[in-house]
Amino acid sequence: MIDAAELTDNDFLRQFELKVDGELAKIEYSLQDRKIFLTKLIVPDGISNDDFEEEFLTIVFENIAERNISVVPTSPEIAKFIRRHRKYKKMLPVGIRI
Repeated sequence: MIDAAELTDNDFLRQFELKVDGELAKIEYSLQDRKIFLTKLIVPDGISNDDFEEEFLTIVFENIAERNISVVPTSPEIAKFIRRHRKYKKMLPVGIRI
């Protein structure tokens, strides 16, 4: 299990970062008008945990939910995550369907 306290929002590079086993997993984003566009998920090959991607995305979505920002997934992996976890569909802006 990943500790949510380890998540870093690097606003200079516009990415969420999580260090695991010396590797850096990232989700790149663009923030515009109370919407965050999640553009790219990067999980290094060195992270061997099969559930890591799921846990990482859950932590990021909970962080975004606390800020009350809408999410626009432009990455297929992130859109697939929202389809599997219907509770995050409410974070989509009006008119966006997945």
